[in-house]
Amino acid sequence: MTDIQTTIRTRLQPLAPLQLELIDDSHLHAGHKGHRGGGHYRLLIVSDAFTGLSRLARQRKVHQLLEDLFRANTIHALSIRAYTNSEYLRQ
Repeated sequence: MTDIQTTIRTRLQPLAPLQLELIDDSHLHAGHKGHRGGGHYRLLIVSDAFTGLSRLARQRKVHQLLEDLFRANTIHALSIRAYTNSEYLRQ
């Protein structure tokens, strides 16, 4: 796990995730036109903090916790799958 992945995981702890999977896909984007650094990540997060929130509101909640990492271009792209525990168990 990289330092950035550790930082992302730490920043998401206020959501009390029951499950958190973070995959670094940056290597898939290296050399793409317009790529100026910053990591590309896929996130699966399961938290009851998402109860009653729309998909967009859940993503905003995650983005708010990582806002400075986006601004600093530490994170360039983040694909988010955010579920409550009951939603995740129904899959």
